[in-house]
Amino acid sequence: MKKSFILAAILAVVSVGAAVAQPRAIGVNLGYGVDFSYQHTLSETNMIDLSVNVPMFSGIGATATYDWVNPFGTAIPWNNKGEWNWNLGVGAGVGIYGFKYPSIYAGVVGHVGVSYDFWFPLQLSLDYRPNIGIYYATATDSAPLGFNTQGFYGITLGVRYLF
Repeated sequence: MKKSFILAAILAVVSVGAAVAQPRAIGVNLGYGVDFSYQHTLSETNMIDLSVNVPMFSGIGATATYDWVNPFGTAIPWNNKGEWNWNLGVGAGVGIYGFKYPSIYAGVVGHVGVSYDFWFPLQLSLDYRPNIGIYYATATDSAPLGFNTQGFYGITLGVRYLF
């Protein structure tokens, strides 16, 4: 019993230490509104990106993507003091657009980005996140259910603090 408790305690400490030791980033993406993002690295080649979106300050949404860093083993070769990376990802997104007559949307989110990690804890990135799915309009003269075409907004500039 005592050995089981000690083994469980050691396993818990190692698990918490491994989770805390993973690199993380928090910041904003500016473009079609603003996104507040949190990135958590799972391994050298994988990360999770969670964000809260405020598109054109006319709604609110959330996305979660699973990203592959430098997929296909194609690192960007012109590294100087910092490090260049690119990533591809896929995930899900939900949200509400419009406050007076809101439309609720849900769908699949893609993520393509290129980033530069400085030698100090700062990351700059260019990201594209298309959001494809369905929406439900609460007040409309036409059919309330439709295909989301508003989610193809442009490229954003990301600024993140690495910790």
